[in-house]
Amino acid sequence: MTSPSQEFRLEPATFADLKGWKDDDPSSLFRAMKDCRAHIRNVKPYRTGVAGLTADDLLILLDAAEGEEPGNAAEARALFEEHCQPFFVRKEGGASGFVTAFFEPEIEVSATLDETYRYPFYRRPDDLIDLDDGNRPAELDRSYMFGRLQGDAISAYPDRGEIDRGYLDGKGLEIAWAKSKVDVFFVHVQGAARLRYPDGRLGRITYAAKAGHPFSAVGRLLIDRGLLDRATISMQTIRDWLYAHPDEVDEVLWHNRSYIFFREADVSDPALGPIAAVEDEALGPVAAAKVPLVSGRSLAVDRLIHTFGFPFFIRSESLTHLDDGKPFARLMLALDTGSAIVGPARGDIFTGSGYDAGELAGTVRNDADFYILIPKAAAQRFG
Repeated sequence: MTSPSQEFRLEPATFADLKGWKDDDPSSLFRAMKDCRAHIRNVKPYRTGVAGLTADDLLILLDAAEGEEPGNAAEARALFEEHCQPFFVRKEGGASGFVTAFFEPEIEVSATLDETYRYPFYRRPDDLIDLDDGNRPAELDRSYMFGRLQGDAISAYPDRGEIDRGYLDGKGLEIAWAKSKVDVFFVHVQGAARLRYPDGRLGRITYAAKAGHPFSAVGRLLIDRGLLDRATISMQTIRDWLYAHPDEVDEVLWHNRSYIFFREADVSDPALGPIAAVEDEALGPVAAAKVPLVSGRSLAVDRLIHTFGFPFFIRSESLTHLDDGKPFARLMLALDTGSAIVGPARGDIFTGSGYDAGELAGTVRNDADFYILIPKAAAQRFG
């Protein structure tokens, strides 16, 4: 198969090939599967990726899981074993898959602009439109899913530097203001945040859209310039460098032209589906698949390749700090995406919300094996 970024194939496997499968407990996925089913049936199906798996293929599994409440880990695994076949995601040349991690930060903010709180989180602008193969200008790459509409003309939207320099000033799009431009940038990277207001009120913002430009990793820029060590780079070391070099922050951050817009995720909003209270640490924000993320069980994937809602078993021998020193081996659901998540065996693990989740996420950069579980009726198409 040919993806937008590279070739790959899906190789039939068995559950016996999934090292660590018999020790996993995927029980916590059943609520998210129920939410995915409700979204597909009541809102709209997820877009099919180039791997060729459809929402209808997925519904066979989701229907089977509907109403199920596994009493233990073995019962939970048995449902997947009965209804699915694993396939190994084989990249061209045999290169390993790769995982990083993301989390939901908690940021101190104000509802009003003042001397301390000066850096905004913006709502989606009115002149930002969705692009597809029918309206995308020829000069924009297929990766551009958003653009600017001016009259009848469509073009690329202003990038991070242009927006930071004032493109959206005066449009009334600010949701809240933070103390630090670096904090705002890392919320953009994560795609969601909890907002802590001075009166103690806790809110939530989640991804609404982006300007459309490709993601460029500022960490890679700092490595290429010899300012950080590739062997020890992490979210924490990047953040520390930025705070230590305030005069260079704009130039470094503007290297990443991608810019994220948010919406407020009020827990009383029925459009969010069956989401628990925002204080629930196990339940994360509503992300790209339009269902709440589950801590430790949600995976961001390349949405041009993979279809949301499908289960992936991820095995990484070197990733041990998420499971008390044991190799990471978990069944996860593809519930999110990200500008930096490109390729058939590339994933981003959601570690949860708050400071501790950030400490876990910041150092995940590990090779991993990717297996996708395909409902048996659809699996026949792949050998």
